[in-house]
Amino acid sequence: MGNAIPFSLRHMTPYNTYAMLKQSFFCGTPTWDPARDVPDLTGQVIIVTGGNAGIGRETVKVLLENNAKVYMASRNPPKAAAAIEELATLTGKRAVFLHLDLADLASVKAAAAEFLSKETELHVLYNNGGIMCPPIEEATPTGYDLTLATNVLGHFYLTQLLLPTLTATAQTRGAARVVTLTSMVHYVATVDYKSFTDGSARRKRTPFDMYAQSTWANAVFAVELARRYAGQGIVSTSVNPGNLKTDIAHSSTGFTALLAKLILIHPVERGAVAQLWAGTAPETAGLNGKYIAPWGRVAQHRRDVDDLRSGRVLWAWLEAQVPRTP
Repeated sequence: MGNAIPFSLRHMTPYNTYAMLKQSFFCGTPTWDPARDVPDLTGQVIIVTGGNAGIGRETVKVLLENNAKVYMASRNPPKAAAAIEELATLTGKRAVFLHLDLADLASVKAAAAEFLSKETELHVLYNNGGIMCPPIEEATPTGYDLTLATNVLGHFYLTQLLLPTLTATAQTRGAARVVTLTSMVHYVATVDYKSFTDGSARRKRTPFDMYAQSTWANAVFAVELARRYAGQGIVSTSVNPGNLKTDIAHSSTGFTALLAKLILIHPVERGAVAQLWAGTAPETAGLNGKYIAPWGRVAQHRRDVDDLRSGRVLWAWLEAQVPRTP
């Protein structure tokens, strides 16, 4: 059934504990208002993964209101179609559906190919989609942990496939942005690469372990992407959107379900603030490699996220799992 404690207590240092409490319960109110401060996005092409629900849907809504061309990348066509119709009624603008199942690398490749057949520029990629704490028995058909595959590996591959277009866009536009969602629980993640794929190491862990580990990996990925591609105009940030009342933990049970009820306390609309700031505000173009906490402020992620070895090891593992890109 997994460990009784869903994370390692060795990570509950005074700093990590303080950071988690502050980012969960003492984050104040936003000073940057999407309704007022998002600039005109006419001419910008933006992808939002997981854009049909929760934070992604709110992000798509605001982007449409400010004249961006938005691709809603989702795995469920009927739900995406319903969201597109609802947002069209609200905004007068229509998002473009892009079929994407992040847990399936073939689907990721097909989604990237479809996008590239239609567009020559990409100004912002929001790696927003994700799942939280499905049963530990759930793995992908190819043997990856479902949470890791959806939250991390799928986004890594999508970003890799779109990097040539992102860097080409940056050459003419000055910058292209990649915004990757993480969480405050990355502070307590215990990372075990053996648990990334199904096997005894993974089966000994809890669903919360796997979720926390995926958020750590996303934060490291964002830093390493910034490190590798800053010279080509990429601005990569990781964003903790806040502890929001979404259905991300709908499949959770036991301790994790109780924890979700206690900490998921903020309205979903507020969750889009930090990532909209990261992806659209002129002043955030200088925040390459930074971690953005609720509700749009630069914070310090866990110390090892910045470590050169963390970035190299994770990148090498991810790169080894996906087909080689041209």
